[in-house]
Amino acid sequence: MSILVNKDTKVIVQGFTGKEGSFHAEQCIAYGTNIVGGVTPNKGGQEHLGKPVFNTVKDAVAQTGATVSMIFVPPAFVADAVMEAADAGIELSVIITEGAPVRDMQAAKAYAVKHGMMTIGPNCPGIITAEECKIGIMPGMIFKKGNVGLISKSGTLTYEGANQVVKEGYGITTAVGIGGDPIIGLSYKQLLPMFEADPETEAIVMIGEIGGDLEIQAAAYIKENITKPVVAFIAGQTAPAGKRMGHAGAIISGSAGTAAEKMAALEAAGVKVVVSPADIGKAVAEVLSK
Repeated sequence: MSILVNKDTKVIVQGFTGKEGSFHAEQCIAYGTNIVGGVTPNKGGQEHLGKPVFNTVKDAVAQTGATVSMIFVPPAFVADAVMEAADAGIELSVIITEGAPVRDMQAAKAYAVKHGMMTIGPNCPGIITAEECKIGIMPGMIFKKGNVGLISKSGTLTYEGANQVVKEGYGITTAVGIGGDPIIGLSYKQLLPMFEADPETEAIVMIGEIGGDLEIQAAAYIKENITKPVVAFIAGQTAPAGKRMGHAGAIISGSAGTAAEKMAALEAAGVKVVVSPADIGKAVAEVLSK
């Protein structure tokens, strides 16, 4: 099994005919993702990458039955794209676009939640169920089917963690890159119970970073609710306080949001915390061999 998406998931692409949308939609189709069409205003009725183009998400959903959208529109239009998807009945939007305004995302996230639509991202690599469905920009060849779920704020470390797991002889059920912006969709705390309920997922890898408190919330949730072994790595262990590091959400304020605080909370929750990202795969092998 998997969480959220599989080979049968019908996906549309918002920003389908743009440069980024075209390139990555083509890669997703080659991976096997069931992309049933795309949306570009004023280009409805055309065909692109062998799939129909629609003027609106509502038209696309009505004619294809799509339940998931992948968003590649420019930053200024992300909020409108998210809200249009929610209005059209999309169940999950995967927002790849980087640089979406924080205030826009506050409004868009609230709108999506109100309409019952889940979101992943923005500024994320997307979601992949190994050897079934890739919605995003991940290098698909790294992700081999297996029994480890993966949640990460970092795109690059998503690939690195998955690669190490595969090299240890295991594989991935589903990997979710949640993004590192201050306002994001699904969090660790919301994804962890999905992996807990997935019978094929036997262990979970959680890759976090400095800033915010999502990892602290996850630690509290794991302690009370997760029975499967969890391996965690927190990036930014040597970052100076007050200096923004890479992702917009990765900034330490006072003593809150430090790597040390998060690693301690996770260890107290029974998580196997590794100091170096190079040890993720070995730690997974260790917890699964017990």
